[in-house]
Amino acid sequence: MLPVADRSAALEAVSEAVLGIAGDLRSDAVLERLVDAARGLAGARYAALGVPDEAGDGFSRWISAGLTDEEIDAIGPLPRTHGLLGAALSDPDPFRSGDVREDPRFQGWWPPAHPDLDAFLAVPIVFRGDVVAAFYLANKDGGFTPDDERLVGELAAHAAVLIEHARLYEASQELSVLEERNRLARELHDALTQSLFGLRLRLEAGDVAGAGGILEEVFAELRSLILQLRPPALEVDGLVPTLAKHLDVVGRTHGLPIRLDAAALGDLAPDVAHALFRIAQEAVTNVVRHADATDVTVRVERDGDRVVLEIVDDGIGFDPDARAISARRLGLVSMRERAAEQGGTLAIESSPDAGTTVRAEVPG
Repeated sequence: MLPVADRSAALEAVSEAVLGIAGDLRSDAVLERLVDAARGLAGARYAALGVPDEAGDGFSRWISAGLTDEEIDAIGPLPRTHGLLGAALSDPDPFRSGDVREDPRFQGWWPPAHPDLDAFLAVPIVFRGDVVAAFYLANKDGGFTPDDERLVGELAAHAAVLIEHARLYEASQELSVLEERNRLARELHDALTQSLFGLRLRLEAGDVAGAGGILEEVFAELRSLILQLRPPALEVDGLVPTLAKHLDVVGRTHGLPIRLDAAALGDLAPDVAHALFRIAQEAVTNVVRHADATDVTVRVERDGDRVVLEIVDDGIGFDPDARAISARRLGLVSMRERAAEQGGTLAIESSPDAGTTVRAEVPG
């Protein structure tokens, strides 16, 4: 039986991973949440999550944690599915090694800029009997334990559902089929509800004091977040009411005051409303995850024939022109692309210790 603290950590990690879905269902955003959670659960120095490509000899997605952007750039191209990396994709059972270099499956090579690895833990992510991805964790003082393996395995069971539905979501976005998005939202809601119910039963079996109340609170928040993914809420209620509901949930969940300052917008084209909503979600998610802010204001108003959206925070700020940040961390490219698709623009004003303002303008 795992200690109470470890079971609570597992629940918190799953909760954090799912909360990221409220802001963005794109695969990279989901994978970043998951690999950060796995690294924290196991206490690893390094962690990665790899999704194999269709050919089976490489990775279509490789998200790492514990390395700087400069270190990632220096390492070079994505790894291949060979050696220990490939072993985790061909067998659903996790495995541990006290020193990766002593494992017979280790092929004795990594790029010159790659950090040296010793203790190693690989946990396949299995969906409906197929290995769809794997967690790779390395370098923990004293090595990885059976409890580490079980905790990351617990997260992997939920990760499988998240990864599959992130894939379906991206496919539905490419196809622009409303019925597919609605079906995805229902499946995601049902699958995660069932998965978390199973976790609740396991925790209750451990007689953890107060776990039931905590789980019910998490359950309610997750249900609220998942239900917000359904496109009809935006199309029926409109941009401002839907945005207000989302900001309320995010603010309460993270204990962060978020004010919405919105003027009458009149009728907006569905594509415009959707783009602005996703930009706001992305920007607010960035504030929660990276800004260390104490105050956030979201403004949306008309300015002539354009609609203006601003997200202003008093956080630590950053350099928006830094290539590593733009490319890997904050989804800035995605926000700019959403604005550009509507014939608009997106500007970011920020500097270290000076807060951040994200401003999108689109024809309305």
